[in-house]
Amino acid sequence: MKLATKHFRPDFILGEGGFGVVYKGVIDKSIRLGYETMVVAIKELNPDGYKAEVNYLGQFSHPNLVKLIGYCCEDEHRLLVYEYMASGSLEKHLFRRVGCTLTWSKRLKIALDAAKGLAFLHGAERSIIYRDFKTSNILLDGDFNAKLSDFGLAKDGPIGDQTHVSTRVMGTYGYAAPEYVMTGHLTARSDVYGFGVVLLELLLGRRALDKGRPSREHNLVEWARPLLNHNKKVLRILDPRMEGQYSVKTAVKVTNLAYQCLSQNPKGRPLMCQVVELLEGVQSKDEDEMFQSNEKGVTLYDDSGLSSCTPETRKPGTGNGRCKPANGRSNSKPSTECDLYNPCSDFAVSSPVRS
Repeated sequence: MKLATKHFRPDFILGEGGFGVVYKGVIDKSIRLGYETMVVAIKELNPDGYKAEVNYLGQFSHPNLVKLIGYCCEDEHRLLVYEYMASGSLEKHLFRRVGCTLTWSKRLKIALDAAKGLAFLHGAERSIIYRDFKTSNILLDGDFNAKLSDFGLAKDGPIGDQTHVSTRVMGTYGYAAPEYVMTGHLTARSDVYGFGVVLLELLLGRRALDKGRPSREHNLVEWARPLLNHNKKVLRILDPRMEGQYSVKTAVKVTNLAYQCLSQNPKGRPLMCQVVELLEGVQSKDEDEMFQSNEKGVTLYDDSGLSSCTPETRKPGTGNGRCKPANGRSNSKPSTECDLYNPCSDFAVSSPVRS
């Protein structure tokens, strides 16, 4: 790993997060005779992040989760080797690149890929709650296929009669579900809220938190959510860089999906398998239908109209099961601890401790 990263040279750094630094590495025959040249991402982690990453990525394989190639634990060094995602993070393409605009179709594809990753985790034999869904954790390969990365905050979901997992509140400002911030009670619906925030960022081309905008627009969800179920209003706030690339009917469906995912009541949010179903339906439409203009509203979320599935019973790779009612919001007192990431960077406000 030292040789692959030129002894962890600073100019090989791809990024930094709350759990460690990520380097670009090249493994080839100069490192060991017979090796084929392979570009990788090498993350040097603290013990908490290392344990979570190995636990989850070492356990599962899915097209929409970043692939863990290998890991090494030597002395104080804990290193993980991942597939290299050539196009970097969604955050970079959505907010940082000048002169490079993600098209409507690419944004929908990225949203669908990310939704499939979350649905897979939620549908595991014991559901896994990702807990830190945001644009910087969605990585894109050379063909712009999206995969979830950074499982340092992931947590096993509730089992049996449990309605939630009680945990220290950790995540990222602007993406964390309100009931989780208030109570420390974590469910799969907390991830659905985070997905809604990212979907809103994709639709509007704005950051979840942006202090550079007028004060009433600092928090994207607070400002935009009331507009999402008003078709004419929402069309005026969609990212102007996508103008002419979508039909009104399709745009309304997707913005209504964001509205449902961002419900203050967890019960009002769809399951991720239902999110996948809707986004697949939108993408599978014929091109002519996709670009027909329709000013009428579209009802998105109806339990009776969608196939049902449940994270508690659905296993990876299986079909949909029947839905159980979602767990509602708890009246418990707010957690006294709240370690949320600074929205302006990927650094933690304080050292994260996985609980």
